[in-house]
Amino acid sequence: MDIKKKSISIEQLSVGYELPGRSFCPDSKQLFLYNASLWNAHRIHFDYPYAKEVEGYPELVLAGPLLGDWMHQCLEEWLGVDGRIKSIDYSNRIASYLGETLYSGGSITAIDLETKEIIIDVFIKNAKDEVVSPGTAAVEISS
Repeated sequence: MDIKKKSISIEQLSVGYELPGRSFCPDSKQLFLYNASLWNAHRIHFDYPYAKEVEGYPELVLAGPLLGDWMHQCLEEWLGVDGRIKSIDYSNRIASYLGETLYSGGSITAIDLETKEIIIDVFIKNAKDEVVSPGTAAVEISS
């Protein structure tokens, strides 16, 4: 099956444009494997009795870098082959837990037609529509 993605034209974009979002609900295997790949051995990510009884969390805690990776995926899927991420800064403000469905997205806040650079406020939100991880990305459109 040959799927062709529409090209992004910077001239057709405007401040306020909202990126297509994605939803995520990782299971315990994904959480474990992600943390293993980072050599992140903090028990709040894989040891439920420890996370609950010692640290006081209601469930296993999602790793902060995983949320950042989801922001990257949202941007990369939108950009496709037409652009690249120049930078992204984000912070984790509210803990997220195994079993939660989270949503990534963003909106354009600035466009520089001369340099073809776009500034985007990106985020991860929870089901309560709270921003758990806000961020800002700079992307460049090549077409």
